[in-house]
Amino acid sequence: MTFDSNLAWKEASSAIRANRDVVLALAGVFFLLPNLALAMLFPPPEPTAGMDSKAMAAVISDYYISILPILVPTVLFQAAGTLALLTLLTDRSRPTVGEAIGGGVKGIVPYVLAQLILGIAVGLVGGAVFGLASVTGVAALAVVGIVMVGVLVIYAGIKTSLVGPVIAVEGERNPVAALKRSWSLTTGNSLRIAVFYVLVGVAFLVVTSVIVAVVGIFASLIGGAHAGEVTGAVVSSALNAVMALYFVAIVAATHRQLAGQTPDSVRATFE
Repeated sequence: MTFDSNLAWKEASSAIRANRDVVLALAGVFFLLPNLALAMLFPPPEPTAGMDSKAMAAVISDYYISILPILVPTVLFQAAGTLALLTLLTDRSRPTVGEAIGGGVKGIVPYVLAQLILGIAVGLVGGAVFGLASVTGVAALAVVGIVMVGVLVIYAGIKTSLVGPVIAVEGERNPVAALKRSWSLTTGNSLRIAVFYVLVGVAFLVVTSVIVAVVGIFASLIGGAHAGEVTGAVVSSALNAVMALYFVAIVAATHRQLAGQTPDSVRATFE
């Protein structure tokens, strides 16, 4: 089957519009609130004057290590939300919101294990490629190695982007089997899917950046620098939650199309 990005976008948008109240509420709970809490309570460090790249990397590394006890539960919580939304937007059995959330919680372990397996595999292959390129001592080959690793990461991400709906909708609980299923579904359409994801992502990033900047400036002028920061964090978290919701809907529509399912759930009304 040839992937139709236009159809996937229409189905994703229709699914969100048809069930707007429910999916927006779930996006608010699983994406908006955690992101806003992190932004307000654990803001990332600001670079200081004269800080070089190594110092910057060290500061960022220390920051993420310090918030790891908060970050891990947040990631797991958002994974459950992602799987719940995928179920609501794709499952033709029309589950209730409670059933979808319950299914999302049950799918966390295989979903996370699949991501870990993918990360380890990509890390091993990418590390070997970059290591071989670096051993030669030729700067050009090192650059080529970095580019190859980047391409590998993107390619693997596209090929396994349907792991979520495979677990949430098809009920697959074996993480390796879920990775293989996603790889199989995307075969022959990887480039089309990649271009689609990139175009949507760039469009959202541009719109988000412009809105956050404009709102932040007005808030700063009215209430001062602190008001601008708080307003920017709130608006940014809200827009990122909407972007996450749309990407979940896009992945659901992509899976539905490539798995040969009918779009009945797009018009479903949740119980």
